[in-house]
Amino acid sequence: MDAVLRRYLGAYPDHLQAQVRGLVEQGRLEEHLKRRYPGSHQVQSDGALHEYVQELKQAHMRSAPPLHKVQFQNKMDVLQNVLGLHTAISRIQGAKLKAKAEIRVSGLFKELAPEFLEMVVVHELAHLREREHNKAFYQLCRHMLPDYHQVEFDLRLVLLQRALPSASAEA
Repeated sequence: MDAVLRRYLGAYPDHLQAQVRGLVEQGRLEEHLKRRYPGSHQVQSDGALHEYVQELKQAHMRSAPPLHKVQFQNKMDVLQNVLGLHTAISRIQGAKLKAKAEIRVSGLFKELAPEFLEMVVVHELAHLREREHNKAFYQLCRHMLPDYHQVEFDLRLVLLQRALPSASAEA
């Protein structure tokens, strides 16, 4: 369990890791997450996701470049922490260089609480302005979602919970 815990929470302080370890050992992590994030959302199709992302973009980043494609992607490697992907594809059209921005979101977010979907979309939208994960990037994320860091931490807990062997496998 320690290796899995370090994989998802290794950058966090020891006291937080110890709290999470306690929840896992007591079998209460899943209950804690369900209590904290009880909701579900209706964003289940690529069209609904596109509309959702455009609404967030319009509310927070009107002057950002347009998005040409937004979709769920079921084959993202969640184990490698690829939960969303922002790409900019440049093409030469005549004498002009045209860029098309795309956002892909792991299909995992169809089944998670709406807060997690919002967090990953905010993260990918922030990449429209800031390519690197730097101070300006995280300031932009917090501008769009003030509790961004808490939701990101809790998403790590969800991924940790999913990576742990189930109680039935241990019996």
